[in-house]
Amino acid sequence: MSMSPPVPGTRPMNPLLVLGLAIVLPGSGQVFNREPYRGLIFLFFMFLLGAFTILTARPEVSIVGKLAGGLFVYAISVFDAYKKARIRYELWRFQSAKG
Repeated sequence: MSMSPPVPGTRPMNPLLVLGLAIVLPGSGQVFNREPYRGLIFLFFMFLLGAFTILTARPEVSIVGKLAGGLFVYAISVFDAYKKARIRYELWRFQSAKG
């Protein structure tokens, strides 16, 4: 999946706003970056690995340990959403300053 370049003249969302949305609702950061399928993929693997670690963790493991797989994918998706939003925003800033 490639990142679509910003449309000339349209200001992309603030990367910090995308970060906040991605923290609150997993996968939404990718949707606001115009990559909804990427967001669905992150959600799918978050639930898949979360369920896997719940089912395979020993009973005495904490809830964080039982959800470790899902939390790991969640953290990657938040970072990914912010990184893509930041790149999109900086490209827009560069293009608007240039021309």
